Amino acid sequence: MLQSLKNIFSNSDITQEKTNEDIDILSGLMIEAANSDGDITQDEINKISDSLINIFKEDPKIVEESLSGALENKDNALSLYFYTSKLNKSFSYEKKILLIEVLWEVILSDNKIHDFETNLIRRLAGLLYISDVECGNAKKRASKKINTK
Repeated sequence: MLQSLKNIFSNSDITQEKTNEDIDILSGLMIEAANSDGDITQDEINKISDSLINIFKEDPKIVEESLSGALENKDNALSLYFYTSKLNKSFSYEKKILLIEVLWEVILSDNKIHDFETNLIRRLAGLLYISDVECGNAKKRASKKINTK
């Protein structure tokens, strides 16, 4: 009985660690996308926070902590392969497309698209096994959302 209770609590700790790791990966990747043009605006940070909370249904406190850490470490960015290898293991195809769409929204939130940003999204899409057509459709949906606000 005691061992069963220990297992329940240890499993919830593992689940919480996994959730925090996913948030950290998403935050890092989104900050990397926002910083790919060399400048992170407050609009981009707000969009990232809003997306993590409302689209990916993450806890606002944890999102704030994760974003703070990602912003502090933005110049020590990990490789795209690091992020995408973890996402490929834990995200469904639909969730990966949603991520690409959100990344386009972050990039479009400052009303400028730089070549570095486009290149980043294309590389990410490739590493996440998302076709150019799906990536283009995600960009169109993101653009519509940005333009209707």
